Amino acid sequence: MNDKIIVNNLNDMNTLEQKYINLLLKRCINFKNSNSLLISYQSENIDFINKLVKSARQYGINDIYLYDENIYQKHEILKNISIDEIENHPIFNKKVWDEYALKGASFLILESEFPGLMDDISPEKLAKARYIDRATRPIYKKLQLEFKIPWCIASLPSKTWAANLFPDLADNDAYNKLFDLICEMCMVKTVDPIESWNNFFKKQEILKEKLNSLKISRMHYQNSLGTDLQVELTPNTLWHSAGSLGKDMLVNLPSYEIFSNPNFRKTNGIVYSSKPLCYNGSFIKDFYLKFKDGKVINYGAKEGEELLKGIIESDDYSSYLGEVALVSCDSPISNTNIVYGNTTFDENASCHLALGNGFSECIMNNERFSEEELFDIGVNPSKNHIDFMIGTNDLEIEAETHKGKILIFKNGKYNI
Repeated sequence: MNDKIIVNNLNDMNTLEQKYINLLLKRCINFKNSNSLLISYQSENIDFINKLVKSARQYGINDIYLYDENIYQKHEILKNISIDEIENHPIFNKKVWDEYALKGASFLILESEFPGLMDDISPEKLAKARYIDRATRPIYKKLQLEFKIPWCIASLPSKTWAANLFPDLADNDAYNKLFDLICEMCMVKTVDPIESWNNFFKKQEILKEKLNSLKISRMHYQNSLGTDLQVELTPNTLWHSAGSLGKDMLVNLPSYEIFSNPNFRKTNGIVYSSKPLCYNGSFIKDFYLKFKDGKVINYGAKEGEELLKGIIESDDYSSYLGEVALVSCDSPISNTNIVYGNTTFDENASCHLALGNGFSECIMNNERFSEEELFDIGVNPSKNHIDFMIGTNDLEIEAETHKGKILIFKNGKYNI
């Protein structure tokens, strides 16, 4: 990021908000072929959303659906209904997403965190609610995973999240600091954020092509935490970055990862988390997963073990891997030395894996395969997808390639 020139008068909150909005609309989603946009958000951020809608209309987007995730209302409902009632409660039903997906709409998912809010909700209820969240919008999920509709996941601060990260600051100061950090990590504070991301992805493209040229069949992860994991990739595997998928999209903001698809049946060994996993507002800390023939056969956590169990048991394939992702330990997010409790940020501070749904787009000529054929070659069909961080400063990854064994990661950084 050699173009990271900070200009003092850009640090005004309103200016940064507008630059962030322009980045989201002009670079992250592609609305050239659609006048429809669904925005998912938390009501606490409604002032930002109103500014976003105003800009979207100026860019010619006329059909805008605001989907309020309303985390506090969901919390109250989950407290008072049974697990069997979740499936039929309208607040967890997202069929309107399918309606907009069929229009070819763009989707802008603006996430925020509310630490501790769901601590009094059982892991089983949380897992069921998350499952229904995905299961009630199958058309959207299919088109999203095939990159046939434009979408982007980004983040906005909440007062609760900011206060949790910066407890020594006054509420407004904490909120402003978090927003400032989000802008920093998303390159909003550079002179031209769109150009900054385009330049970054040119560099990612070089790394991605090096990985693809190696034709990696298996990776061996090791570090001082005790990780000793063998992950086999699917045949004809491709590596991708967020900038290489879709047309004129940036599907995660920020995104410093290069990722691929493991063969979900062929993971063996043990892996230890390197950072806490925030799941529905609650933390799972210091956990491990032991795999045999792809499946988690044992696990444990110092904190949040019941939550971890809920993830692993949420459906038939959520106990298998669906993603391998490489991130240098000196990424801009890692360098802030903050655990954000937000997957979009934390996964981009560390090499990570994901339990659950795999990536068919990481299979060469994937459009020629049926869902059954993708399943047969090792693409995980789970309804869930939960990223967790495993990268450390001493992580080494040895890859089996068509050139023999190559150490592609050394001391937590690329070695290619």
